Amino acid sequence: MDPGALFKLTYGLFAIGSRRKGKINAQISNTVIQVADQPPRVAVCINKKELTHEYIRAGGVFAASILAESVPVELVRLFGFKSGRDVEKFASVPFKTGVTGCPIVAEHSVAAIEAKVAGSLDAGTHTIFLGQVVGAEVLREGKALTYAFYREHLKGQTHPNAPSYGVYRTDSQRAGGGSKPALRRYVCGVCGYVYDPAVGVPESGIGPGVSFEDLPAGWVCPVCGAAKDKFGPE
Repeated sequence: MDPGALFKLTYGLFAIGSRRKGKINAQISNTVIQVADQPPRVAVCINKKELTHEYIRAGGVFAASILAESVPVELVRLFGFKSGRDVEKFASVPFKTGVTGCPIVAEHSVAAIEAKVAGSLDAGTHTIFLGQVVGAEVLREGKALTYAFYREHLKGQTHPNAPSYGVYRTDSQRAGGGSKPALRRYVCGVCGYVYDPAVGVPESGIGPGVSFEDLPAGWVCPVCGAAKDKFGPE
């Protein structure tokens, strides 16, 4: 089987909002699809480890904010690589409450869809929640963010809990045309970010050719802020 074929599947990028007992949370998902028209229904796939999974299970509702292509990558990192168990994600992000009571990202979203859970399917590491649409609105004009644009133009990373994590890592590893890098790559054990010495971290002033061992002692993961001791060889 060639896993590269899975890479050809197209994805969007969404902030999935949920609520439970007066608390709200949201996370990034790349798997939201419309599955029926009469009545309109959508499906979302959420990793069982996520706090959002607990909220949807308990609350029975969710909202999908369809992110704009112009979204700051920092917002994606906040919702995609930080856990609601550790931080209050909406403390610094403007949001509106939808008809389901779920939070909708008010800025950097082109539209939002809200649904009540109508069923679920166990998909191994993930649960596919089927939702009957109870609310939908266009928030602003603009292009919806695709996962390909996020990866290729925003240089975004793939979280280990994402359904496509293994696929994108395989494609990334093939990018070098099979050549083995002279210096070892290191992977963040928290968010899955890969430090590649062949690339460095240009936005942090670290150019190509700097080995992981030679990074400053206080260097942290540019995606989730984890310390160097949270990294391990790829």
